[in-house]
Amino acid sequence: MRHGFVKVAAATPDIRVADVEYNTENICRAIGEACERKAKIIVFPELCITGYTCGDLFTQDVLLEAARRALQHIAKYTEDKDILAFVGMPLAVRGKLYNTAAALNRGKILGFTTKTFLPNYAEFYEMRQFTPGPDQAGYILFEGEQVLFGPQILFEASGMEDLIVSAEICEDVWSPVPPSIQAAIEGATVIVNCSASDETIGKDTYRRELIAGQSARLIAGYVYANAGEGESTTDVVFGGHNIIAENGAVLKEAARYKNEIIYSEFDLKRIVSERRKNTTFQADPDGTLMRVPFTVEMEKEDVELTRVFPKTPFVPSDESARAERCEEILTIQAMGLKKRLAHTNSKTAVVGISGGLDSTLALLVTARAFDMLGRDKKDIIAVTMPCFGTTDRTYQNACEMSKKTGATLREVPIAEAVNVHFRDIGQDSEEHDVTYENSQARERTQVLMDIANRTGGMVIGTGDMSELALGWATYNGDHMSMYGVNASVPKTLVRHLVKYAADETKDQELKSVLYDVLDTPVSPELLPPKDGDIAQKTEDLVGPYELHDFFLYYMLRFGYEPAKIFRLAKRAFEGDYDGEVILKWLKTFCRRFFSQQFKRSCLPDGPKVGTVALSPRGDWRMPSDACAAVWMKELDEIEI
Repeated sequence: MRHGFVKVAAATPDIRVADVEYNTENICRAIGEACERKAKIIVFPELCITGYTCGDLFTQDVLLEAARRALQHIAKYTEDKDILAFVGMPLAVRGKLYNTAAALNRGKILGFTTKTFLPNYAEFYEMRQFTPGPDQAGYILFEGEQVLFGPQILFEASGMEDLIVSAEICEDVWSPVPPSIQAAIEGATVIVNCSASDETIGKDTYRRELIAGQSARLIAGYVYANAGEGESTTDVVFGGHNIIAENGAVLKEAARYKNEIIYSEFDLKRIVSERRKNTTFQADPDGTLMRVPFTVEMEKEDVELTRVFPKTPFVPSDESARAERCEEILTIQAMGLKKRLAHTNSKTAVVGISGGLDSTLALLVTARAFDMLGRDKKDIIAVTMPCFGTTDRTYQNACEMSKKTGATLREVPIAEAVNVHFRDIGQDSEEHDVTYENSQARERTQVLMDIANRTGGMVIGTGDMSELALGWATYNGDHMSMYGVNASVPKTLVRHLVKYAADETKDQELKSVLYDVLDTPVSPELLPPKDGDIAQKTEDLVGPYELHDFFLYYMLRFGYEPAKIFRLAKRAFEGDYDGEVILKWLKTFCRRFFSQQFKRSCLPDGPKVGTVALSPRGDWRMPSDACAAVWMKELDEIEI
């Protein structure tokens, strides 16, 4: 369970209605398989020991007694098993019959969670046989042992404080106020549901959304095990629709009409981190719910991960979802700029255009904002400032796209001004050091600012979030603007936004230019070209942006430690980068992220578009002299 991962399972075994012995055998077989797969929690369907569809057979003592004996048998089977199992069964207590989920661990029956909400409509008639559970849990005598009985029992893992499990049963989660709400408030990080939800047209979609939504609302893992083939089909059919979800995302889903066990892994540290950051999640760890410990061993080796960690977490993998996301982001960016232009009564918007991805996106966003304002786009002043590193390719692209968007193109060569500056400060123009590079960046910013002053306008920033994270910007150069439209857009997403704009435009010439920009290596173009080609490729110097964006997402969004980020990156980029390369650039990322905070501490305003942002006024407040020692120490201890 290193890094907070715990493997869970939702099982739909083959059963026969009222054939307790047969059902018990298959439940034990499933527990054994789950243990072999290193699952620490397994959940079975509602009333699976007897079958959910027994009807009035639930009034028969012989069936209820057989279920009690079966539970003892299953509990004994878990004696040498490292797992917490939840099994649905009918239980008679003090003259009443209850629908329960029995929790089993290491040969013991830890508790019976009772069903709170009994459906008694349409095809359901549970109140004919069962009684709703009590308001609070207490102890009952079961086969000579005092066992907890009631709703919302919390099962706490010894040796892993973040693993707290609570159960609810089928209809409970469909109710307006599910019992799992209070359980989560009092600390449950994993909710399990023993269910028997039949199949009707469209119900699977609602069920999936319900479980995903509940996991999101509770910021928890949710394991839903549903009844399947083997239940009576007299009036209804059950599909075995099992679901494992975490904080709004479905991690694994069973194929319907096929009894099977599904597995996935919950990231408990992620859940706890999300709750800690979310101040509206009003936790009450000292609440009134009953608690009982259980034991699972901490894995000596890493849990084998089956869940997917996308290479580009900022970019949806589904093409239609990606297009929708791009449209929304461009709208957010343009709306932010629209408000700022109107508020400041700016006559113009000044954009430094280089022919690279970031300035292209900034120009496209500015054009959108002008359309929203009903303004003539000739008041967008696109300024190209060729200097020592400018190539003909980027220059021509900058000029062409400026014209095609309707902007006013201005060319201000800066080589002469920079050479004068070199002379003034004593810089050798043949010394291609940081002064050589930054002098050009600051001269460009000065030109943009002064043009904005002369035209009553404002300078639109082009730098993206990935560059800000790495500090890959010249302080008070391209680092500075009057409104940074790309400030919370990572580099991997910039590329998709430009591609989306290219695909959407009906202007074939503009489309061609935008696609050529996409094909151009990322570069600040501050060093002289070699044979007419770009000599300075950013990713050769600072590392692949797809890796840095991956690191950025998991460090800021979930607060993952470096070793965990490294582990996930190795899995996500398997076949693309080996461990040595990933570790090299992860060290670069951590070192630069800490050392360059001073640039982020004085960022211009800019719109937030996603869950990760670096604005010092909003999402990320960090002292500029914070030390990276703890992070670097952990990275130094990683064995590849």
